[in-house]
Amino acid sequence: MLSPARTGAAVLTATLLAGLAAGPALADASPAAAPSASPAPVAPPAAVYGKGDPTYDGVWRQSLALTALHTAKVTPAASAVDWLTAQQCADGGWPSFRADTGAACTAATEDSNATAMAVQALVALGGHQAAVDKGVGWLKTVQNADGSWSYNPGGQGDADSTGLVLSALRAAGGDPTAVAKSGKTGLDALGALQLGCAAPADQRGAFAYQAASAGQPASANALATAQATLAAAGGSLPVAAGSPTGAAPKPLDCPATAAGVSAEGASSYLSTTLAASGQHLMLSTPGAAPSPDFGSTAWAVLSLVRAGHPQQATPAADWLNANAGPWTKGAAGTDPAATATLILAAEAAGHDPHAFAGTDLVKQLADAGPAAQAATGDSAAPSAKSKSGGFSPLWLVGVGLLAGIGGGLFLSMNRKRSL
Repeated sequence: MLSPARTGAAVLTATLLAGLAAGPALADASPAAAPSASPAPVAPPAAVYGKGDPTYDGVWRQSLALTALHTAKVTPAASAVDWLTAQQCADGGWPSFRADTGAACTAATEDSNATAMAVQALVALGGHQAAVDKGVGWLKTVQNADGSWSYNPGGQGDADSTGLVLSALRAAGGDPTAVAKSGKTGLDALGALQLGCAAPADQRGAFAYQAASAGQPASANALATAQATLAAAGGSLPVAAGSPTGAAPKPLDCPATAAGVSAEGASSYLSTTLAASGQHLMLSTPGAAPSPDFGSTAWAVLSLVRAGHPQQATPAADWLNANAGPWTKGAAGTDPAATATLILAAEAAGHDPHAFAGTDLVKQLADAGPAAQAATGDSAAPSAKSKSGGFSPLWLVGVGLLAGIGGGLFLSMNRKRSL
């Protein structure tokens, strides 16, 4: 399920694909200039999670799914991992999806968001250092002069893409402060996009999606803030559960006493905004009434936990637990990106993803793709999925025996973390 920001960028990608022969006119491509005729839906390969068209989110959802399953101690099918690595372009970047991996990639449609998520997934899985290094190398080459990253190379930078890339650099063991263009780092770019003391009081600390432009003032963006805060706090996917007694985040000092990006100020904005709207963030799109934003809320949970404020993340995680079940289902069945994001949020907040949002999210995600291998760390265990698509009885018996041996031991499935 694509967010409005990601949908706009995905439409731009489609525009690029449809208009590569247009030459210089490409520079003016925008969602409003998208072709009127939609391409025929693409059937996902068997190795891809979910039954929906993967054209705009194939690598994104596959990366999230692999990260979430690994975090939940499920070893994904080798075919699912191989599909992700095969999507990588020769220069190291990933597009949103390419049906023919034998054909050369179109550089203009490679995707910083997909690449950042693929890098984090492959780091979590381990054993793919060459692909990770190439991905990081590509990300460095497409950094903008102001230190930011855009969805596709050469576009205006945004907080959402910049945050995801910074998380990928950290996951790969890099130092984001050492990755700069024209002397500007990604953290510098986030600092420039963070709303400060000149903004309305209820927006201070938030991130704008992009810098203000003529007739378009900068304003708080829920998804950009939720994802960029994770990067500002030094995080990447997956996020480990934190202490339940974290202190409340400090709002931005006004008048400002320090320059640069403030993870505390962003965390304060998130926790205050969550509390003001019933412990969830809101989605506002032109022509539609505001509605609960499940994706941004889940990322806010991840960011608050990583920033050291799990106590402020708990009510939002509880709200997701009570309300987010339908979000994980779409017209084509299980939405793998939504399900995986909920698994990661549940793990970070100390919930059991096998009993969250009214379902076993881990089973739901595993059933949406190729049959998983043995549980992580137990190569002798049978497949987590039976041929009928459910979890095998032997696997369930094994889990029961382990639980019995523990005799009341609380097994935490939380791991460290970054859509």
